[in-house]
Amino acid sequence: MCGIVGVVKPNAAIDIELVKQMRDSFTYRGPDDGGLWAGNDEHVVLGHRRLSIIDRSHNGHQPMIDEPSGCVIVFNGEVFNYREIKETLVSKGVEFKTESDTEVILKAYLAYGDECVQQFNGMFAIAIWDPAKQQLIMFRDRLGIKPFYYYVNENSINEQGVNENGVDENSFIFASECKAIELALPHKPKILAPLIDQYMSFGYVPGEYTLQEGIKRLLPGHKAVYDYSTATFTTSSYWDIPFEEQEDKGFDHYLAEGKALLNDAIDLRLRSDVPLGIFLSGGIDSSAVVGLLAERTQEQLQTYSVAFDFGQDFNETKYARLISEKFNTHHHELMLKPETFRDFIPEYVRLMDEPVTESAAIALHFLSQMTTQDVTVVLSGEGSDEIFGGYDLYRYMLVIERIRSVASSGGAKLFGHLAKLPGIKTSKIGKYLQLASLPMEERYKGISTYDGRIKEQLYTENFKKSLQESSTLKETNSFLSRLFSKKTKDVLSRMLYFDTKTWLVDDLLIKADRMSMASSLELRVPFLDYRLVEFAARMPAKYKVHKGQGKYLLKKMMEGLLPDEIIYRKKMGFPTPLKLMFQGELKDYSHALLLDDNAKINAYFDKHIIRNILEEHQENKQDHHRLIWQLVVLEEWLKQHG
Repeated sequence: MCGIVGVVKPNAAIDIELVKQMRDSFTYRGPDDGGLWAGNDEHVVLGHRRLSIIDRSHNGHQPMIDEPSGCVIVFNGEVFNYREIKETLVSKGVEFKTESDTEVILKAYLAYGDECVQQFNGMFAIAIWDPAKQQLIMFRDRLGIKPFYYYVNENSINEQGVNENGVDENSFIFASECKAIELALPHKPKILAPLIDQYMSFGYVPGEYTLQEGIKRLLPGHKAVYDYSTATFTTSSYWDIPFEEQEDKGFDHYLAEGKALLNDAIDLRLRSDVPLGIFLSGGIDSSAVVGLLAERTQEQLQTYSVAFDFGQDFNETKYARLISEKFNTHHHELMLKPETFRDFIPEYVRLMDEPVTESAAIALHFLSQMTTQDVTVVLSGEGSDEIFGGYDLYRYMLVIERIRSVASSGGAKLFGHLAKLPGIKTSKIGKYLQLASLPMEERYKGISTYDGRIKEQLYTENFKKSLQESSTLKETNSFLSRLFSKKTKDVLSRMLYFDTKTWLVDDLLIKADRMSMASSLELRVPFLDYRLVEFAARMPAKYKVHKGQGKYLLKKMMEGLLPDEIIYRKKMGFPTPLKLMFQGELKDYSHALLLDDNAKINAYFDKHIIRNILEEHQENKQDHHRLIWQLVVLEEWLKQHG
């Protein structure tokens, strides 16, 4: 696990010291080693920070160069099946000098070209400079577990040949984190203000755009090519989730196949030259990882949990202890204080790089800090809900869809009218009546959807007007619409596809990467082995949500291994007591931040409405904790980047 950076400037030599600063802006991603390579008379520079996991010797140093071809690689992540790929290449006469997966990736590229990525099973962000082609070739893993950001010029060029950010017309910059790219820009990039609307809808900005002009994400399952000779940049998809029609092979087939794939996914993710641990919440996903891993080792497993001391509604540790006792793990617990949470918010925002309203991330940071005292690699249960249909919202949406299927078009319109009645309009009933009045494409906006009814009151008139004129916002909305235009076989599959392409990658996985890497901890997610994802996508929806029960197949897979108390208990996720904290320990902080006359959010939101929101929450008239947290994160981010 590492951090990577790179700059290509066909028209000018690159400042090597600046690239070093970029590389070292996230030393926590790779505290064990740092490398730099310059080519094409210093018109191409690649940098790398290394967290040594496989082949910890200097043989794994990056940037790594293949001397015969001159190809150079920087790589963040792991290709877990590197041994199998290496065996195939050796059988073809390819020679290796190291035991690292980095060399395997580079030799696979030389053997198979761009198609090499089809063989990789893992989490990765890869950049390879090919001098023969004069191209920089880049890949991001299929699910987007590892980040890849880039900057390309999208502005008009002045007489000096630079854009308004002071960047050369043909420059190309990439990095594992936005903060490294910002260092390479003479001026702070503009805020793409219209995308704040997307943030207010989702709690993050979905798709390829970030809130900073010119800085984009390479989408999951995509490759990119920067051609030095023509100074052109292109992206293309090399993989997608296969939600296509397939013959129902019967429950027993899927049960056996699911078990085999999950077991193999865990086997691959045990490959490491450093100690491993497991994040254990006590839910079925992390408990499954512990139970299956315990079958594979004689050594005592290290497990780690975190909770808030706010009573049983915010504390799952009793379930984690139950699993620890059953499988005899060495269990570690951390209790997080509200004051610690509050004081870390600005640093949380800085580490995340982007505004993401994932409050559980702060707990994950402190859990990661504790975990690195014992291990360097940790496994978690991330991704299970998105592939097996675990969220309650899926069931609610399926019920609404059934209601709509029996109601006439007039019935759907009636729901919409009822939703606007006084006394109902702002209630939860009003919210679901409004949802029932809409077709699926308009109704479902992901697992973290925020109630959009507040926007009409919250947004200033000038901000509303800017949204109507924004081409960037239209592009992002078009991206979201395309996700729903994919021809999938059922409503559940459409929701799962949408969430895997948005919520999973732009919220959960960015949280997992930033918070674990901030403590130099590698986090592995066996449920997101692409073979398991493809298997679940092709499986009929009735084996995912069955008679109102989510993750039905996984629960049946775990019977006999985990206690029923774990398998069939109500899902909690990671509960954060924000409602109580915004009425207590976070009250003064949030009021001072959001009601400041100089608050950055005043440019977009009505301060009087914000005051009403805070007062209603304080007086228990409405629970606005999600909205308040959303505003807090945005204000802190704008203070750092605006």
